[in-house]
Amino acid sequence: QLCADPKLRPSILTDKAMEPAIKYINKKFPNIDFRGNIQHLTSIQRQKSEVLTATSSYYDSFMDVIEFREVVADQLTLQQFLSQSVNFDFTKNYLDLIVTYTSVIITLSRIDDKKALVGMFNCAHEMTNGSSDPSYPRLGQMFVEYDHPWRKLTEEFGPHTRSVTTALLSLKMLYPRRNLPAEQWRSAQLLSLLSAPAAMLDPACCDTMACEYLSMEVMERWIIIGFLLCHSSLNSNQASQELWKMALRSGIYLILTRDEVLNIHKVSEDLFDSIKGYSKRVADIKECREHAIVNSGAMHRERRNFLRGALKELFKVLEDEPGLLGPKALFVFMALSFSRDEVLWLVRHSENMPKIKTPEDYIDKSHHPSFFENKNNDANCICYSQSNHLYSLQNMYVCPEEESVLMTSFVSTLSALSIKQVDNKEEFDFRALRLDWLRLQAYTSVNKAPLPLKDYPDLAKVMNMIQFHTRTVDSLEELLQETSDVSILCFYPRVFEKMFIQSSEEMTMKRYLMAFPSVCSHFGHCGHPLCPEEVSVHMEKKSLRLCVTFLEQIAKQTSSVVLEICAEQRNLHDQLLPKHCAETISAARHRKQKKPVQKKGEVQKEKPGAESLRKDRTVATNVDKMHLMLTELCSSYSLCSDFIVFNHIVVPAEFLLSHLETRLSEIIVIMANYNQTTQEIARPSDLLAGIRAYTTNLHSLSSYVNVDVTRLVKSVLLQQTQPLDSRGAQTVTTIYTNWFLESLLRQASNSLIVHCPTMQCFVSQTTDNEPTFRAEEFSDITELQALAELLGPYGLKFLSENLMWHITSQVSELKKMVIENMDILVQMKNNFDKPEEMSNLKKRLTGGENVLKRMTIIGVILSFRSMAQNCLNDILQKHCPYLMGPIECLRDLISPETDIKVNVFELASAAGLPCDIDPALVAAIGSMQTDNTSIDEEYKLSRLLLVYIAVSLPTLALDPNSYYSREHGGHNNNIHCLATAINQLAAAMFTIQNQSVEQQLKEFLMVSG
Repeated sequence: QLCADPKLRPSILTDKAMEPAIKYINKKFPNIDFRGNIQHLTSIQRQKSEVLTATSSYYDSFMDVIEFREVVADQLTLQQFLSQSVNFDFTKNYLDLIVTYTSVIITLSRIDDKKALVGMFNCAHEMTNGSSDPSYPRLGQMFVEYDHPWRKLTEEFGPHTRSVTTALLSLKMLYPRRNLPAEQWRSAQLLSLLSAPAAMLDPACCDTMACEYLSMEVMERWIIIGFLLCHSSLNSNQASQELWKMALRSGIYLILTRDEVLNIHKVSEDLFDSIKGYSKRVADIKECREHAIVNSGAMHRERRNFLRGALKELFKVLEDEPGLLGPKALFVFMALSFSRDEVLWLVRHSENMPKIKTPEDYIDKSHHPSFFENKNNDANCICYSQSNHLYSLQNMYVCPEEESVLMTSFVSTLSALSIKQVDNKEEFDFRALRLDWLRLQAYTSVNKAPLPLKDYPDLAKVMNMIQFHTRTVDSLEELLQETSDVSILCFYPRVFEKMFIQSSEEMTMKRYLMAFPSVCSHFGHCGHPLCPEEVSVHMEKKSLRLCVTFLEQIAKQTSSVVLEICAEQRNLHDQLLPKHCAETISAARHRKQKKPVQKKGEVQKEKPGAESLRKDRTVATNVDKMHLMLTELCSSYSLCSDFIVFNHIVVPAEFLLSHLETRLSEIIVIMANYNQTTQEIARPSDLLAGIRAYTTNLHSLSSYVNVDVTRLVKSVLLQQTQPLDSRGAQTVTTIYTNWFLESLLRQASNSLIVHCPTMQCFVSQTTDNEPTFRAEEFSDITELQALAELLGPYGLKFLSENLMWHITSQVSELKKMVIENMDILVQMKNNFDKPEEMSNLKKRLTGGENVLKRMTIIGVILSFRSMAQNCLNDILQKHCPYLMGPIECLRDLISPETDIKVNVFELASAAGLPCDIDPALVAAIGSMQTDNTSIDEEYKLSRLLLVYIAVSLPTLALDPNSYYSREHGGHNNNIHCLATAINQLAAAMFTIQNQSVEQQLKEFLMVSG
């Protein structure tokens, strides 16, 4: 497989420099002249160490095949008695050995690069060590012999025809009974526990218990390959011929290993065409192929339909009465095995679908309930294993000692068992007993054995039954794996994914979708016992990729439905918001005043709740369909809370939460409806109402599936209080911060929007141009409280930091203006009590209006921040009053002038509590200081700035917008914010400089007066 996969193929086989050497080796193999034609092998000579390293593992694997071949040859030399009903384990291992050996040889013959790999290894070995590898001649001879593998294999197995035929003919009663059409299964009420209520507690028992859940695929592989190797019995034995034909009619392909399949009719026909006297068998093959093409698809489809219902019934009965798992354990393993056989038949045939008129027989959108019910039956068996142990121990028969001369250990082991051991939950281990029974089968099945097992069929029956019951006690998981393992799907990812897509399109099948990722837990068993190391990292990655893909798709579908329902409910909730009541009030007023009735053709608006009025309940609305789909999808999560794939614990619900988290974050940002070009945005109260509608409906999800919705909502909303979420995308914190800075406060700085202390909001001024938004609709107490609810303390801290950045940029410009006019300002400070001199100096002073403009901007920003902080305080007082009380006490306890750097004030500010000296502004102004300026210089600049502001105040009288508006409680040019700016800025600057704030403000009043 590594050689066939382009991604995993050895690099030396794709290296262009190696092409001449590879062609030469393939042409001359196995007799390669490594010395006479050195010009063809120069590339190997240059890289001999790399070639040895790259090809050694392949060479060793090919050598393992030789050793395996020799072991098989030794094992097959003995003549044995073989029967499925007597020495089942021995016969099964014998036939498995033959089939495994054949599969190895056929797979080896399909490796195109085997000669190149072996030849390159030997060439590099000779160039390095001066001689060929000692095993090379044997390996080369084996490759030559198996150029036509089937011909060589039939020669090898000719002497073993009698033993192989005897073993295969022991299936003549079992295989036909198992290979029945669905109609006969249905008429016999196969697997039904309810067909005979009186016998429900009777143990399901027979002479060949292990044969009843033996895989049909395994039996067909034995029969087809066995009679290909020992084909002479087909001409001499009618029973062999009938068994062989029945297997040929069952399907078209058999799995050799993994995704390597055998076209049974083509291989059989090609082999028998080359042998004289087999023309009748060739005709039989053609007839069987036509029968299989026409009928096998429909037959297996009907079987799958039957098994779906039978499995569901069996699961429901055992779920209701788990005590039946003891006496009816055999039914469970039969059901698992039957359904697994049908699934694997569909997989291998849908991948290699023949050209037929009814391709729908090979497409089944409803097969995954088999996976689902199998998983449920597995879980039931494990969950109620104690009752199974109790029943099995009671039914382990002890053989009489006179009939068990060689079974003393069996008798002693079984006699020591008691029900108390189950009650005490002791661990059982019967592996030694089963191994001894296998040894006894081997000793008593050879020719001329002292105690021929075939003469004691009752002994074999009892021991086979004991073996079954011991496996249900100590090897239950192994038994479940044997009967329900579908790890072969690991090698059919395309088919597996196609099956998932087909299933996810059917509404009624969505409840079974979780069966697909759970099947990936079987993939850890996909390696062959002969090569346990082959279960590599590559296989692990492939399994996890498939599992994650399925879980992501299921979670995506589920989250989409959940959020669509939330969106519908949000729309309904939106209809109840106060902003939509104006039309209803207007209509009621018109009716009261007996205004004219509306004209015909005008559609009357439906009132909220009209969607719940139905004339016919059978008519399903869109919301009904979505709730049905959600129920189906969430039902799939009930299969298992977690499962293991290659030592990775997979929790399906976490995938759903992850998808919901991502989608909900995106939806919240979309609901904000922010347009950076037009600066449009949703009101905070509308967004908050939408989020509340979503979260309310999300909590209903917990009634469908066991997920922590509270954790999900907290995680999403907490991320929205940060500048970026976990995916690095913008949040509502960033969006609203940008909007308030770029739209509302920018227009407020240009006096297009007025700060209104009376109504505690910002109000848009009346202008000739139509405003893009009304400021009062976004900045009143209700909206800012909604903003505080959305952004929380973290988000408002980010908003404050951005506001402070704008303030510091204004302060920086103010300082530059102070430096430009420093000489004049110093003189004005010293002569403020001399009117004439002050008048002359003021004429020389420049930029007074600019200073006041910048200070007004600072005041507007600080006023907005104060409003936001007050609203945050209101919200926190409502949510956590017991936390706010201690914070207030701490704030009042510490003096801000002496301990402003204490984190208590930062804590109080973050909680929305007002502080005499704003710690955020102190931190922002403090960060402006550089090493080049001393504290004294900063102190001087701060004092002169206050002088600058004070002497510039009279110019405000010349501005017509400076008139006081009683309605707004302020001025149209926002100069009422100057007081806030002067107080807050002076407090921050002089606190940093360790100066008295009160003294400096007194000086300011004196200069301004």
